[in-house]
Amino acid sequence: MTLDQARALDATDPLAAYRDKFALPEGVIYLDGNSLGALPRATPAALADVATRQWGDRLIRSWNEGWIEAPQRIGAKIAPLIGAAADEVIIGDTTSTHLFKALVAALRSNPQRHTVLSEAGNFPTDLHIAEGAVACVPGARLKVVARADLAAALDEDTAVLLLTHVHYKTSDRFDMAAWTARAHAAGALMLWDLSHSVGAVPIDLGGADADLAVGCTYKYLNGGPGAPAFLYVAKRWQDALASPLSGWMGHAAPFAFEDAYRPAPGMKRWLAGTPAMLSTAALETALDLWVDLDQHAVATKSAALFDILAAAGDALGLDCVSPRDPAQRGSHISFRHPQAHAITQALIARGVIGDFRDPDILRLGLTPLYLSHVDVWRAGEILRETLETQAWQNPQFAQRLAVT
Repeated sequence: MTLDQARALDATDPLAAYRDKFALPEGVIYLDGNSLGALPRATPAALADVATRQWGDRLIRSWNEGWIEAPQRIGAKIAPLIGAAADEVIIGDTTSTHLFKALVAALRSNPQRHTVLSEAGNFPTDLHIAEGAVACVPGARLKVVARADLAAALDEDTAVLLLTHVHYKTSDRFDMAAWTARAHAAGALMLWDLSHSVGAVPIDLGGADADLAVGCTYKYLNGGPGAPAFLYVAKRWQDALASPLSGWMGHAAPFAFEDAYRPAPGMKRWLAGTPAMLSTAALETALDLWVDLDQHAVATKSAALFDILAAAGDALGLDCVSPRDPAQRGSHISFRHPQAHAITQALIARGVIGDFRDPDILRLGLTPLYLSHVDVWRAGEILRETLETQAWQNPQFAQRLAVT
């Protein structure tokens, strides 16, 4: 693609107006929104309002002026983005915490089945949390197999099939409906991690008949670092499953201050502790950007941005490990290179911020709301210059920081 062709695509981009809704630093091409989304311009004012008016002036009265209902209200705003009903989603805690709740609840719901099945190379926290979850349920075990062996590993002892919809390294995407059907045919529950797909690709949990799902909100949804995560429980399971974290916010009558625990009906029973209102407010402001947004337009632009970088990589002889078919991937592109870490750091020094995934993956996120086609074309040019000049060989780019 030429620069003029990229400009022509920007001129007809239906999402172009969203770029101005984000505070992006001058001179930076941000290709790491799949790890931490950019700051929406409306967020600082929203945070200031929570701090100065809602907290500073209204004080504890704010709990009765919108705070206490925030987990359900904001969950309902996420619901359309994942193909769920408004009363099937709630926010709060972290993705890891929600995953633990869902796994333990699912295992306890069917004592005749003992296995959580997942994919080798899944995002590490999913496997780590699964290890902890099975340790809390007598007789439960975690079985991890290669992606190619998942279907054969589903058997009469599988209680839960835990899969990440879009792979964090390669961007490979599972067919949600097909794998949910496989799990159900084996008598297992289906639990999806949507952290790398929500806000990036169209999702239809209801249409796929999924049982459970979790996901973070600080990537493509731009909720801010450590933003509250979401939990989805299909309506048919809401009264049958019980959260193992029986906190007071999930009580049927928290301000009755009863000693014994009575779970609240519906999604409220999955709450545990007090909502973190500053981060919750930031998330709600970011989600308001998604009202009336056409997710298929987002996916279409993502595919076009991918093609620009894929062509640049091909011209450089890079090994692209992400699927070429947009229906089989998420919204990032990954290249394998033995010097991927140094190349990533060299790109960052030139204003192209991506990230590195051990041992040899250069990962570049494609966020359609605030990236232009020209941005991505320029990123491809900077990648070419970095490789052709071998700028990555500078010793400073070999230094490993705590976060890569």
